[in-house]
Amino acid sequence: MATYNHLPVYKTSYDLLVEIFRFTKNFNREYKYTLGESIKKETIEMIINIYRANSSYAKKPLIQSARENAEVIRLLFRLLKDLKEINLEKFVEINEKLESVSKQLFAWGNSCK
Repeated sequence: MATYNHLPVYKTSYDLLVEIFRFTKNFNREYKYTLGESIKKETIEMIINIYRANSSYAKKPLIQSARENAEVIRLLFRLLKDLKEINLEKFVEINEKLESVSKQLFAWGNSCK
């Protein structure tokens, strides 16, 4: 079993988290402590689920939880775009990373028993 920090899905998720922390500090105060905190929390939970799935025999439920976290993050970013707190370019960039994570989690979940 590979250590969690060598998993491609972990690396992509961690890079996403770092980017989210850098990006949310520039949010309007109204959204920084609501949507910004929710996005950070969901992303951290997703990474924790990836870690737990890697070190567990029952991987599928944890991978499914990580996929759910990814979808919540995607929803929150869409809300930010609709509220004009994030520009289209940044929205697309974040969604591409989220899509990469989601595809990796889907493939990992399908490869598990």
